[in-house]
Amino acid sequence: MINPSAGAINIDFHVNGKSYSMQVEPFKTILEVLRDDLGLTGAKKGCDDGNCGACTVIMDGKAVKACSLLIGQARGKKITTIEGLEDENGLHPLQKAFIDRFAIQCGFCTPGMIMTAKAILDANPNATEEDIREGMHGNICRCTGYVKIVEAVEAARDQMNR
Repeated sequence: MINPSAGAINIDFHVNGKSYSMQVEPFKTILEVLRDDLGLTGAKKGCDDGNCGACTVIMDGKAVKACSLLIGQARGKKITTIEGLEDENGLHPLQKAFIDRFAIQCGFCTPGMIMTAKAILDANPNATEEDIREGMHGNICRCTGYVKIVEAVEAARDQMNR
């Protein structure tokens, strides 16, 4: 059991290209720090045990479940959240494809889906439908049948490979 009276720890990490140095309670998750301390609410608290994928962010190039990692595990890491995808050119191709392909229903799972899809396409720019479906297996959507989500990822893949 973690002792909440253990005191704060110093943590240095990067989020969406910005450096942070802060003191936080060691029992806080990355998700809690992102949402509560940094005000980045795109990653959602769904199941709170790493099964639904709503909290997915990219840490040092890999999709991770932010609800299941303690903030100390982010020390020195580079984290990208859904808020960090848009740039001076506008929405990321994945964000645009999800909108254009109607891959969003209630939207709760969407940030995690997009971040997982980004990690898939970053690792394999030519990911097949099977690669995408396999890579997305840790993300749950209660509204769609996943068809539109996969179509959106494929459309973004094609756009990004032009």
